[in-house]
Amino acid sequence: MVDRAVDGEDAGVAPRRGIWTRDFGLFFTARGVAKLGDSMLPVALAAGLLQYGYGAGAVGLAMASSVACFAGLVIFGGVLADRFNTRLLMTGADVARLVTQSLAAVMFFSGHVVLWQICVIGAVNGSAAAIFQPGVAGTVPRLASDVQAANGAIRVAESGAQLAGPAVAGVLVAFASPGLVFAAHAGTYGVSALCLLLLRLPPVSRDSAKARTRGAFRSELAEGWREFRSRRWLWGVISVWCVLMIGAWGPAVPLVAVQVTQEYGSGAYGLVNSALGAGTVIGGVLALRVRPRRMLRAGALALFGFALFPATAGAGLGVPWMMAGCAVAGAGMSFWGVMWATSVQTQVPREVLNRIHAYEVAGSIAMQPVGQALAGPAAATFGTQQVLLAGGVITLMVATTMISIPAIRGLVRADATQLPLPLPPTPELRRARRYGRAETR
Repeated sequence: MVDRAVDGEDAGVAPRRGIWTRDFGLFFTARGVAKLGDSMLPVALAAGLLQYGYGAGAVGLAMASSVACFAGLVIFGGVLADRFNTRLLMTGADVARLVTQSLAAVMFFSGHVVLWQICVIGAVNGSAAAIFQPGVAGTVPRLASDVQAANGAIRVAESGAQLAGPAVAGVLVAFASPGLVFAAHAGTYGVSALCLLLLRLPPVSRDSAKARTRGAFRSELAEGWREFRSRRWLWGVISVWCVLMIGAWGPAVPLVAVQVTQEYGSGAYGLVNSALGAGTVIGGVLALRVRPRRMLRAGALALFGFALFPATAGAGLGVPWMMAGCAVAGAGMSFWGVMWATSVQTQVPREVLNRIHAYEVAGSIAMQPVGQALAGPAAATFGTQQVLLAGGVITLMVATTMISIPAIRGLVRADATQLPLPLPPTPELRRARRYGRAETR
């Protein structure tokens, strides 16, 4: 359970009710605007590098430079977030990305585009993201007493931004230049940094404050790992998730794009991708309303729907059916994401939360590049449709495995004591049920 006690500076303040406070609104805006910019970046990189004579390999290399640095450094970012002021770290990371993306915009506006320089910019962006991301986990429960509702609202904002981002980038590229997209992307980091700078977080507890100065960097890194592996439900989910990344999610993203584009055209793929994004919005809205007592079990049940993302494309169904399947898949994945994030943020002590979040983020994304790298050889050997159908089966197996692990399916939400429990049946009701005359209370 997260420690809610704060120091004397917060004494006497009434407990926060709901989520829509001034400070949560600032954080909500920061996350949504930043996600809008991030979803514009792939379009800008692809269009910009192709325009200056580079191929698809160069685009992949530029994107990989950011992902690799993020995956390699996010664990260290978790230690920094537990030791120092997370708001200032996140603000500094946004400012760093504001500078790098502004430099990229200047390069594309001036026509001086060099691949290794773009890769260096991507590496700096990935490093900044590694410093930024761990602080998100610790910030949400400090801003809202209803952590699940807060995560659901943020998921809706991010999903909406992911839907709009590629379209906005496409318009800017068509009517202006890729440089304008990079400039707009830099602007989103500026807005995010300003929102975080204006943010007022409640003081941390005395125990958490002491934890920030306890031990050396290496010992705190080791402590985070011990805390991570001591929770069976936590490392159990991450272990199974690696299988999903290798066998389903990793291969599905590039192979669905290839399959749909080759058979129906790029416009059809845009519709399928939009349906997936719309589903994630629906899943976020559902997560605002549905409050299961066992969150990971409910999330794993919703994850069964994600099997439709690779399976509908692998089965060769028409575009309308693929859109319907992707909408269900997006809703299931989004609902799972809220249940998972809320479980981590409320079950882990605050003084190690950022480090735990860094480990789970690293574990979650570590195998995705492996799955993407294996997608091509697997499709060449077995066929694209067969690999996609196998991804659907693997998703069903992953969801089933999570439900079958007692530590995962049995984890009770941290605020379960605040939820109403069903009243025990009275003797009269038991007799009525026995004779088929059940009554309502």
